[in-house]
Amino acid sequence: MPCPHLPEGFDATDPDLLHSRIPFPEFAQLRQTAPVWWCPQPRGVTGFDDEGYWAVTRHADVKYVSTHPELFSSAENTAVIRFNEHITRDQIEVQKLIMLNMDPPEHTRVRQIVQRGFTPRAIRSLETALRERARAIAEEARRSADADGSFDFVTRVAVELPLQAIAELIGVPQEDRARIFDWSNKMVAYDDPEYAITEEIGAESAMELIGYSMNLAAARKECPAKDIVTQLVAAEGQGNLSSDEFGFFVLLLAVAGNETTRNAISHGMHAFLTHPEQWELFKRERPATTAEEIVRWATPVVSFQRTATQDTELGGQKIRKGDRIGLFYSSANNDPEVFENPETFDITRDPNPHLGFGGGGPHFCLGKSLAINEIELIFNALADVLPDLAPAGEPRRLRAAWLNGIKELRVRIAD
Repeated sequence: MPCPHLPEGFDATDPDLLHSRIPFPEFAQLRQTAPVWWCPQPRGVTGFDDEGYWAVTRHADVKYVSTHPELFSSAENTAVIRFNEHITRDQIEVQKLIMLNMDPPEHTRVRQIVQRGFTPRAIRSLETALRERARAIAEEARRSADADGSFDFVTRVAVELPLQAIAELIGVPQEDRARIFDWSNKMVAYDDPEYAITEEIGAESAMELIGYSMNLAAARKECPAKDIVTQLVAAEGQGNLSSDEFGFFVLLLAVAGNETTRNAISHGMHAFLTHPEQWELFKRERPATTAEEIVRWATPVVSFQRTATQDTELGGQKIRKGDRIGLFYSSANNDPEVFENPETFDITRDPNPHLGFGGGGPHFCLGKSLAINEIELIFNALADVLPDLAPAGEPRRLRAAWLNGIKELRVRIAD
């Protein structure tokens, strides 16, 4: 198998690289020539005391790692593939309290409790309220546009429904949603100098959110209500989350349920703006396959990681116990072995076995149904209320190590 011809120092977790683009050409090379490729890194640059990781770029290999937690741990080094170089090991260890960074059987116990809030019935119960909110968001964006009809799609539209859905789901008062938005932004924006957010500020924001959530849990234990918080923390005889566990669950929701869906919506709008024939098709037919293709196209989480629990083999490479493995969903979702014309944005794509919600296994996204529902509702509302949006500038990307983020997308209401 030939060697990949990559730029010197190429690393798909480099925040400067992801600030400018997703490295699709390099991913294509890796899939063809070295689908499990050792990416060297200076010791400690990512917060881990090692000298690199294995980059896994093929759809089949990402699925294999995801579905074998006994071989590939989420807890050993967490699922986050790159921290700031100044993070301490103790700070990394604390993150193991988040469900994303657990392994079975502890992960199994917590997930069985948490999934009470994500039953089909629970999601359906939100739909009417979220449909009304989606339309109100679109109408407010139209009313509050600048004099030239332009506005920032990210802050006026994309952020709102995911935040309101989380607030609706766990009973956070709507007036507090701006605080959740601010905390979650600070937790993931420490790599972007525009925000001037340090790792310390991000950690403080995380603790503030956890504290807020723990207080909410304590209030429900004292005075149960008919809401998901009560189900999770005060369900007698059914197992429940401690206040600490609930706090870290809300922390996960704020990032996994807010940042990811917000970025899927932002990338989806940009895809429609740059593929106007697809927008016309959507307005005309509203295909049920649209949201899944938006998630595949956006792949809001570029990568997560696992750590080998024993010596093993993957893609012809010998993996040693303790090696970190990077799962590159952005590459897997463009694997031509799985997707016909993956570089084409096609809202009628079916089947669409993308890995935008994870590669299966115990960490498959618990909130998939809610996310799909939010994406469908907001684009239906936009098609009804703002059918003639046009681009008003190039998207401004977030500087981040593992998120495919858009921090600004200027659009205008066409005449």
